[in-house]
Amino acid sequence: MLLARRIRGGYSCLSFHRRPPEMILDPLYFVLLAPAMLLSAWAAFATRSRFQRWSQVPNRRHVSGAQAARYILDRNGLTDVQIQPARGMLSDHYDPIHRVVRLSEDVYYGSSISSLAVAAHEVGHAIQHQQRYLPMQLRNLAVPVASLGSNLGWFLIMIGFLLSFAQMIWAGVILFTATVAFQVVTLPVELDASRRAKLELDRLAIVSPSEKPGVSKVLTAAAMTYVGAAITGILTLLYFLLRLGAFSPREE
Repeated sequence: MLLARRIRGGYSCLSFHRRPPEMILDPLYFVLLAPAMLLSAWAAFATRSRFQRWSQVPNRRHVSGAQAARYILDRNGLTDVQIQPARGMLSDHYDPIHRVVRLSEDVYYGSSISSLAVAAHEVGHAIQHQQRYLPMQLRNLAVPVASLGSNLGWFLIMIGFLLSFAQMIWAGVILFTATVAFQVVTLPVELDASRRAKLELDRLAIVSPSEKPGVSKVLTAAAMTYVGAAITGILTLLYFLLRLGAFSPREE
């Protein structure tokens, strides 16, 4: 999914919202993370606003998101992949375990430019799965460890900060590194899915040349949410390492 904040079959973002109070009040943390947080906030706002903007513009063929997804899947030999409606705004995602493309109701039933863009993006993940796209395979493998790092890692870091227990913080940071790696490997997966979406919509003449800019704007804004998440994770990891003195010269 473009904005999901929990793991669903291995295709969504992990969140970084659990931060010890000491971090929020630390000027170094603010200096490091403020730009990334602003980027993430802008990306989330842009994604929703652009989705809503282009959801008001019907596509020329009056094709629903579900119909477009089915057409692209069939033309790529993925007739066994199902399409199902899902509740919740922007809850769209591809489930590689059950081989199902789940589209939010606005996308599934809607015939707007936004519906086509989001539906084609999720189908892009199904095509990646079929073609054994390497970054996707790596992300699948990273899901269990990343989930552990996102939960246990943060717990150890917070307790370590509260108790001033450096060894516990280090253990949490090591686990948290797996989450950051997951965020980084997610980038090529999402960017490639959007690239495939644009390619298929154009190749199969589902969108006209005048409709391409709308598709691109929706997908570009969504992609920036993953860029912001990855940068936030990397800079948070850097903050931990700085506070633990990882880059300080060692005393002989």
